[in-house]
Amino acid sequence: MEKVDIINILKNDNTVFSFKEILLAFGERNPGLLSRRLSYYVKNGQLYGIRRGIYAKDKVYDRRELATKIFIPSYISFETVLAEAGIIFQYYGQIFVASYQTKEIDCDGQIFSFRKLKENVLNDSSGIENNGHYPIASKERAFLDTVYLNKDYHFDNLTPLDWNKVFSILPIYGNKRMVEKVNDYYKHFISNQG
Repeated sequence: MEKVDIINILKNDNTVFSFKEILLAFGERNPGLLSRRLSYYVKNGQLYGIRRGIYAKDKVYDRRELATKIFIPSYISFETVLAEAGIIFQYYGQIFVASYQTKEIDCDGQIFSFRKLKENVLNDSSGIENNGHYPIASKERAFLDTVYLNKDYHFDNLTPLDWNKVFSILPIYGNKRMVEKVNDYYKHFISNQG
């Protein structure tokens, strides 16, 4: 494996790479050798070591892409998506991520809030889009993820939601309380439209 190989693989559009991705891309059979090479590139400034086993081309990288590489599987959801869609008005500096564990991590000056979902929910791709760099929940999926983990959550504006999509994704959660709560949100939304 030559330096040229690593530089070439990093020329794709991704900005963040895990050790495992680099290992698989090269078909390297000696992880120890790859680890030493990557350490060398980090020391010489050819790669930026963000966190153990996660690298970037340089210090300018997509933090959301990083968020989904810390724990796999995971996807961007909750308040991050809801705020962008105008469903909640509160600003949050951290990035919210659905994952297999609940944990808050401060990495390279960014706070990542991981929230645990059941394995069958986390692994269901309904309402999850992949923009080529990282998976992200649709606004409907983020709404449902939030309802799933919160008994009573205040949403500022439910107008952006496509309720047909909400109800088509809802069964993946297999939760009667949640069905009732979503129906309550929907009834409240309808009553405010008239």
